[in-house]
Amino acid sequence: MRPALFIDRDGTLNEEVDYLHRPEDAVLTPGAAQALARVNGRGIPVIVVTNQAGIGKGRFGWADYEAVMERIRELLAVEGAHLDAVYACPFHEAAEGEYQVADHPERKPNPGMLLRAAAEHGLDLSRSWMVGDKALDVEAGRRAGCRVALVRTGYGRELDAEADVVAENLAEAVAEILARWF
Repeated sequence: MRPALFIDRDGTLNEEVDYLHRPEDAVLTPGAAQALARVNGRGIPVIVVTNQAGIGKGRFGWADYEAVMERIRELLAVEGAHLDAVYACPFHEAAEGEYQVADHPERKPNPGMLLRAAAEHGLDLSRSWMVGDKALDVEAGRRAGCRVALVRTGYGRELDAEADVVAENLAEAVAEILARWF
């Protein structure tokens, strides 16, 4: 079993935009693509785990979400980076219809997306890292048994969550993680 780098999307991989649903609004955080290319170069899977309540609340649809993800993949590819998998959770207590679920096991801070990714990709969570800009990202990583990094982009500048690494952005977090990892 191998380790992985789990990353939050909004506010961590890309700049925070409230309910991001238009591809033209997707902008990567500084140095993110180059940092992930270094992780890719070491053969470490990069997996996005993202809460997407906007889908559940009817603010945008899966097609909008996929269009944004395609744009993010394009921006990463320019620097030779890629994502190995993406997990998105549309469930929320204030969602509509089938997505209205309080405390869904896959909605961060619950570790469900990380646990599912580990099972589907043969990952060792005890050797993996979760990087995010919110306390719920840190908590999801901890609950899954990962080491955790908090980035000060997005909502992270407002937090003092307990994390193994606290960094200004994803690029800085990846540099610290790679230094500790190998």
